[in-house]
Amino acid sequence: MPSGPGHAGSGASLTGAGTERDTRARVARLILEHGPVTASALGERVGLTPAAIRRHLDVLLAEGMIEVRKARTPQARRGRGRPAKWFAITDEGRSAFVHAYDDLATSALRFLAETAGEHAVAEFARRQIADLERRYRPVVQDAPPHQRVRTLAEALSGDGYAAAAAKAPQPGGGEQLCQHHCPVAHVAAEFPQLCEAETEAFSRLLGTPVQRLATIAHGDGICTTHVSSRSLSGKDGGGDPAASVAPGGDAGERSPERTHINDEESGGTPQ
Repeated sequence: MPSGPGHAGSGASLTGAGTERDTRARVARLILEHGPVTASALGERVGLTPAAIRRHLDVLLAEGMIEVRKARTPQARRGRGRPAKWFAITDEGRSAFVHAYDDLATSALRFLAETAGEHAVAEFARRQIADLERRYRPVVQDAPPHQRVRTLAEALSGDGYAAAAAKAPQPGGGEQLCQHHCPVAHVAAEFPQLCEAETEAFSRLLGTPVQRLATIAHGDGICTTHVSSRSLSGKDGGGDPAASVAPGGDAGERSPERTHINDEESGGTPQ
């Protein structure tokens, strides 16, 4: 994964010189990884004054790299002022982080589907994810059961997925595995077998059913996977190859986005 959108050669806002460009690239990356997020939270993370962070945000907004979203609920208001603004990455901004060769990969998979059938695409996806699963398995299995989702998130982040673990808001407990970046999102939009293979691998690694709630490939801001609370019960089921994806865990199912940025304005759910 590139160190920042300035490496992608896309967008006039990312082509400035020196420190300005580097700082703006860092701001864009933080929005990608932690957005939707407020200007005050970004300023604290980058160490900029409110005026300075607004200047960078204005440039990114003008270039279409980010967009403004308002909180749904009044809890996100700051005192008696206007509702807090939340900044999220756009498709154009996300594309600045996407790896090259998407068109080539898509064309190759189309050819495979036409000549060998959809089952061949699914088998290819499983083989592609097998290396990731093989590398992650020892790390995840060595972690205590209650830390396995977080450990998997850290391993994914090491491979550029900008992942994090959070408590699930749904009744019944469990956790959510959130991925803020997907290197193959544009390809997976046409070939959901890639998302499905990844979801199956998560289930095997964690030893519990999981359910994919949202994907970047289908237009959601974050790839969100709900992990059954059984993985947190203390039973050592991690890595069980018999574990399966929970019914309804289709990669195309969508749910509202959520953020796990903790700041003084995190009382509301952005949209």
